[in-house]
This record gives sequence, structure tokens and C-alpha cells, in this order.
Amino acid sequence: MRRPRWHVRGAVLDPNRGTIVMGVVNITPDSFSDGGRYPSEDSAVAWGLRMWRQGAHIVDVGGESTRPGAAEVSEQEEVGRVAGVVERLVSAGVLVSIDTTKPGVAEAAIGVGAAVLNDVTALEDPAMARLCASAGVGVVLMHMRGNPRTMQIDPHYADVVAEVGEYLRGRIEAAAAAGVDPRAIAVDPGIGFGKTLHHNLALLNGLPELAQLGRPVLVGVSRKAFLGALTDRPVEERDGVTAVASGIGAILGASVMRVHDVPSTRDALALADAMVAVMDEGDADRQ
Repeated sequence: MRRPRWHVRGAVLDPNRGTIVMGVVNITPDSFSDGGRYPSEDSAVAWGLRMWRQGAHIVDVGGESTRPGAAEVSEQEEVGRVAGVVERLVSAGVLVSIDTTKPGVAEAAIGVGAAVLNDVTALEDPAMARLCASAGVGVVLMHMRGNPRTMQIDPHYADVVAEVGEYLRGRIEAAAAAGVDPRAIAVDPGIGFGKTLHHNLALLNGLPELAQLGRPVLVGVSRKAFLGALTDRPVEERDGVTAVASGIGAILGASVMRVHDVPSTRDALALADAMVAVMDEGDADRQ
């Protein structure tokens, strides 16, 4: 199972050498898992550096919660939350992603060295696509039904894997038409973003189909509500099941796992990647 490499600003990430780990730093008071955990720039930078030392390949910095029902944050406030953190992490040698839907925030973060734009609206704003094309940064295009304030209000799909795949295919084509290097694009099925428990499980099971899009697939299951529903564990006790889900995702074709706890995920991926390597050897022997 060969997974496509991901070309981001200043680096090429190869999931075939080990599934890529993206560590999460949310500089927000209201994110579902770590809201309020980093009340200062210093604490956010310290946590990002810790994730990097623990083996994250990239650190994803966000200044606005996208949990269900989250309130909007002004562009000015979001820039104030993230720009200094991104700049200091980049200065320390960390590969940084900026998680935002706002062109002004993206421009500020990219201006101080962010290598990736992680956009839950998949560059639906043409200004975001133009910025990414001109800056040469990596891009994560995510599927979301509605917006964070409405997405969990009775979501319906006839075939969630097919519909999410078709949407992401269209966004890949649109980004490329806007000048974004296709090699810089990764896709995210948006687990938990306008999906029920059944939809989330179907998307995990459908990762081989989504991998046929030809771009790295990023999966963000970390500590999410559907894992709590399955295990009856509160959010702060979901790193174990997150690691299990991450390993399953890697075996089924995901290239990038976005997580809050790096060590447990890396342990799970060490096993998953080894299993994939043995399966690939078996396939080669049978050819």
C-alpha cells in the first residue's frame, strides 16, 4: 500500500516511512478537548515544543474552536491568539500548520512561517486558494456539512463515503485550478463534522475508497464524541481509544493522524505501520 507523499512549504512528508502525526494546539477557551489549557502564548509554545520533541511531524495551531455550536471569533482576535505562537514555534524549527478559515489569519500565520493551511471549509473562499497558491504552502481540504453552529443538526447522507469523496474530489480540482500544487494537497473526510456515529464509522471503514483520490488522507478522530459514545469515557479519558482508531486508520490507508496525545498515537502507529509493511511484502511475494 503506497501512500502519496505530501509536499508542504519547506518539507516533503512521506507516510510510507511512517504515518504522519499532526499534534494539536488549540489556543481557545472553548475547544471541546483542550479549551483553556493554554492561557498564554508561553504555555501554547511550550506544549507545541513538547509535541514536537515527542515525535509529532507537524504541529497544528488553531485560534477558533470548531466544536459543534462554537461561537465565531473575530479575525483580529484570532490573529492575536495564533501569530506569535506560530512564529516562535517556526523559529524553534517546528513544522507548523495553521488551522483557520479566515484569509487574514492564514496570511498572518503564513507570513511568519506556517507551512500548511488546515481549512475546514476546503478553500471555499477564493482568497484562501489564491493565498495558498502564491505562498506554496501545503493544504488540508476538509469536508463539513453546514458549519460548526449547524453541522450536527440531523445530518443525512444517502452514501456518506461516496458523497464525501465526491466533494473532496471537487475541492481538489478547484484548488488545482486556482494554482495550488496538487502535491501540496491533503484531504480530510471531516469525522465529527456533520456526521452521526454511524457516518463516522462508515468513513473510517471507507478510507481505502477515499485513498483512491490520490492524495494523502488526514484523519482527525482524537477524543471525539463518537469515541465517547462507543466507550462511555469522558473526553479526558479517550486517548487510548484514539490510539486504536489511529492504528486502524493507518492500516486502512490514512496518511496523517491529527491527535492531542502524541506518544500513545505513535505507539499505535508503530504497530500499524509494521503490519502494513508485512502485508505489502506478502502482496509483492504473490505477484
